[in-house]
Amino acid sequence: MRQRSNDTNAVPVGTTEINCDVLVIGGGPAGCWAALEAVSGKARVVLVDKGYCGSSGATASAGTQIWYVPPVPEEREAAMASREAMGGYLSERSWMKPVLDKTFENVNRLADWGYPFPVDDAGQQQRISVQGPEYMRLLRRRVKNAGVTILDHHPATHLLKDGKTVVGASGLRRQEGGDWIMRAGAVVLATGGCAFMSKALGCDVLTGDGYLMGAEAGAELSGMEFSSAYAISPAFASITKTALYRFAQFYRRDRSLIEGAGSARGRSIIARTLLSEPVHARLDLAETEEVKTILRRAQPNFFVPFDRRGIDPFSEFFEVKLRLEGTVRGTGGLALTGFDCATTVPGLYAAGDNATREPICGGFTGGGSHNAAWAMATGAFAGASAAAFAQGRTAPSAPAPQKLSPAKSQCAVDPQAIVKAVQAEVFPLDINYFRSHDGLSAAFERLNALWETISSATTEDPAQTLQLRQAQAMVATARFMYRAALARTESRGMHRRDDFPKQDPAQHHRLIVSGLDTISVRRQAVDPGVYREAAE
Repeated sequence: MRQRSNDTNAVPVGTTEINCDVLVIGGGPAGCWAALEAVSGKARVVLVDKGYCGSSGATASAGTQIWYVPPVPEEREAAMASREAMGGYLSERSWMKPVLDKTFENVNRLADWGYPFPVDDAGQQQRISVQGPEYMRLLRRRVKNAGVTILDHHPATHLLKDGKTVVGASGLRRQEGGDWIMRAGAVVLATGGCAFMSKALGCDVLTGDGYLMGAEAGAELSGMEFSSAYAISPAFASITKTALYRFAQFYRRDRSLIEGAGSARGRSIIARTLLSEPVHARLDLAETEEVKTILRRAQPNFFVPFDRRGIDPFSEFFEVKLRLEGTVRGTGGLALTGFDCATTVPGLYAAGDNATREPICGGFTGGGSHNAAWAMATGAFAGASAAAFAQGRTAPSAPAPQKLSPAKSQCAVDPQAIVKAVQAEVFPLDINYFRSHDGLSAAFERLNALWETISSATTEDPAQTLQLRQAQAMVATARFMYRAALARTESRGMHRRDDFPKQDPAQHHRLIVSGLDTISVRRQAVDPGVYREAAE
């Protein structure tokens, strides 16, 4: 690593220039597993994170379930079949099996490394969940001790290409000031999904950066229509851990019970009610002190905002809202060409929420569980593949490859104004939750106008450079979402069309989107075997 200040080969003053074999962008679970796997393949690995690797992102803030299933045929069969119908039969068991295998292996590695899994009455460790702070603290330590260079507060803003191949990235040094340029044999994008700065717990750093960088490089995306994930949250807090609402009942303003709000269709019933009036909740199904104690122990951070306000959620009503989590609990992301987690661009790999989870979830997922397993498995797959791709390749010599950014006339904009404008298109339930052609097409046109405004924008304030890039990524992500949602004229998975309320067997395919100024959509076939069996 060296700092270049007087180089005539296009590296700006104050820019850190680094060469490595594998660059991992993102320091959540997927990025950490990618770095660990890549460095075990003898690659020189650098991991850059927008925040602090180990404490930023959705996983670090709370506990998460894991899709951890022992290799017992009956248990694996039940696990794979459990969500196929819910996901619209868009998942494929050819993907589920290696993901389950790798997740089982990596969770057991966590145990070997000393992760404090709880023990049942028989003395057996229960390895089906982890607490985010402890999990990420352990991963950071393992990554650092393995010899990976970790650069915190170093957000990536652009990928670098040499011809058709991705050969590194550039970004910002948030603390020291200035920029960095990284030349790498391969790049793994693990920057997470996009929750549009909705204040969902741990998600404000997840602004779709990897989607935009990948699309600029020419990568395709898949499953972006499955992006209308909303989580129940107290109106006054960012806690979006929804498991405890199984012990809640929901009420209207006049305290009359909302029938069915606690059922499997409860989220939609709550959403429909919120279109016209506030909704309140109370955890009144937790009837005994023993149950209340267990709930507090299981999700301690759920109760923090209540305790601070002196509210007893077991006996007092509190207002709730549905907070958008977008692709963080959706399934869309960069399309993968195979189990190596390669994108359609040479030298570029994707993992975790940055990659579409359709192969194991189809059109529906939730918090944790499959998501956590996907991060573990695809992180490891992508890291190993990136290291193999980089082997024997040399980083390009100066001058630095051109940044991937639109070559248009420049204009100045207010990033915060753009963020608010895109939120106005993706937050409303009557646009993004209950979808229709009229609502989606009108929002899509307004987003296109925003893209015209911001895609070539600049800012004279260096402190706003990252804000501008995040705003661009959010606008791009919203356009991918709605373009795909308009093309899927049915209801499947979490994609709900009020004007097409039924699932259409003729649309049993994936939708692949690509492009930026003009977004194209094409169909991709899915193995029809499971779908045929279900139909029969």
